[in-house]
Amino acid sequence: MSQRSERTTAAAGRLDRAKSVDTATKVFVEHRNLLFTVAYEMLGSAADAEDVLQETWLRWVDVDLATVREQRAYLVRIVTRQALDRLRALGRRRESYVGPWLPEPLLTTPDVAEDVELADSVSMAMLLVLETLAPIERAVFVLREVFDLDYDEIAEAVDRTPSAVRQLAYRARSHVAARRPRGVVSQAETRAALGAFLLAVQTGDLQRLLDILAPDVVALSDGGGIKHALPRPIVGADKVARLMSVGWWKHDVERTVELVQINGGPGLLVRVGGEIDGVVAVRVENGHITGAYHVRNPEKLSHMDRETTVSR
Repeated sequence: MSQRSERTTAAAGRLDRAKSVDTATKVFVEHRNLLFTVAYEMLGSAADAEDVLQETWLRWVDVDLATVREQRAYLVRIVTRQALDRLRALGRRRESYVGPWLPEPLLTTPDVAEDVELADSVSMAMLLVLETLAPIERAVFVLREVFDLDYDEIAEAVDRTPSAVRQLAYRARSHVAARRPRGVVSQAETRAALGAFLLAVQTGDLQRLLDILAPDVVALSDGGGIKHALPRPIVGADKVARLMSVGWWKHDVERTVELVQINGGPGLLVRVGGEIDGVVAVRVENGHITGAYHVRNPEKLSHMDRETTVSR
């Protein structure tokens, strides 16, 4: 072959490669929000989910698209496997985490609340429940219960047989059902509980706090060893109310609180001196707060300055 022919062949190869990358990019962008949501629900960390998306992209762009029958399913398979690898590594890191670990909060778009099942699946309360599952169970639960993938698709994603996936799904559902909030709580009910909670904390009204807190309420705060936070969970309305009425709200700082959408539901964005200091999310049942989650670790607040779209 002449040098001219070789150059022509090489140029044609580069053109084909460029077209393939363009097509891969278009498909990836189309499904990006879905892929992020899968990774985030499996990891509870937006930063790690973004890393998984980058790894997924690098693998996806090298795939021969002509051999892919279902692009969405193929992408979900890649992101699931990458998230599983990351989740197993994170488990070891979280064993040495300073203080209670809470999921990384997201400032979500208002439309997420319209999809009740999706909003519930990304809530702080649900993500904490998912943390109690084994990695493979968490992957199966998320793909089946949230994204409604069939067992064959999930089996390919997690490298198990369909029958094994069915057993994992049953076990995960039973585990989650025993720990998740009972019934669906409306956005209005959560906002009302948050408003009563905030007013009681701001005024130091102990009785008002006791009225809004469930007897077995659990309060968790995550400072990651960087910001001051509770070193361990606080359980019981009396203990939580006394702590919050005297310690959570300090009047000697310039503090503002804004009601926003956090992980698909109403939450509080707290600023001190104009800078984001933390977020508060709650779990509500029967009009009372059963869980209060305060994230102050600055490394987990990077997604609170912009809205994040989650989808399925």
